[in-house]
Amino acid sequence: MRVALLGCGGIASRHVAATKVLGLDLVGCCGRDQARTDAFAAEHGGEAFVDLDRMIDTVAPDLLIVALPPFVRNGEIEHAASRGLHLLVEKPIALDMAAAERMVAAAGAAGVVAATGFMYRFGDAVRRWRSIDTGSVGLYAGAYHCNALHAPWWREQAKSGGQMLEQVIHQIDLVRHLVGEPDTVTARRANLFHHDVPGYDIEDVSAILFGWDDGRIATINASNIATPGLWHKEWAIYAERMTGRFTSWNEAVLTPTAQGAEAEIVAGASDPFAAQLADVVGAIREHRAPAITLRDGAETLRLALAALQSADERREIRLAR
Repeated sequence: MRVALLGCGGIASRHVAATKVLGLDLVGCCGRDQARTDAFAAEHGGEAFVDLDRMIDTVAPDLLIVALPPFVRNGEIEHAASRGLHLLVEKPIALDMAAAERMVAAAGAAGVVAATGFMYRFGDAVRRWRSIDTGSVGLYAGAYHCNALHAPWWREQAKSGGQMLEQVIHQIDLVRHLVGEPDTVTARRANLFHHDVPGYDIEDVSAILFGWDDGRIATINASNIATPGLWHKEWAIYAERMTGRFTSWNEAVLTPTAQGAEAEIVAGASDPFAAQLADVVGAIREHRAPAITLRDGAETLRLALAALQSADERREIRLAR
């Protein structure tokens, strides 16, 4: 399996590590800046390119991992699909639904395996929860908190879509995965403490409430005003027969609701990036769909965009099915 990268930033290095765990052949790295791409390739392997077609023609990859920031994706994913490359696309796959639908359509027309990088689903604790007969989920309560300026593009609404779209979307995807497709969303967001940071026009606090007509509820609160250097991600799930308290994708305490039942402690050590990539490779070799399709990427994006719309319009949004 020959793998190439499109985008050579921080998240790309995590994908490179996954290729090494699986013993895959990293043959090419394509970036926007020649010097940075050369440096990335020198460190991680593969041949450096700044032209996607030249990379495809020269090194003939089977799988393209797309790690470009969302604001610089301008048809490369559709073009790669048209040339027969299988795809693993980092989230969010786009900043608007029109772009997302073009990607999904192109991958479908080309008949390639096309996956979205929602690696939380591959954590040991998440997979253990999914293996248990928990009964119906009634409540999901998630949190995502950090305190960092990140890359300059991340701070701009037009380039990243904001924290809800660029980071919190992982937990929005977990809501879809663990609770189901919601019927409504209500959200709020604000920039409280970053007015003096040049170019920072996204939220630094937010809250989302997803609702189901049958009464189920999911909440996610997030901020970029918490402890510096700490990425705090947790969620709790309350189901008919089980409660799960997750401190990461690999770690959770799962407690049956039956009186006197003992809790199960999950303390996994799996690399979800490697597990995710293994699933994509398996899908290619077995001629099947990946666990998390590009359509999943589009549907989770739809929920995130609806949450942004709700926050900006200060109203509840009913979600189309």
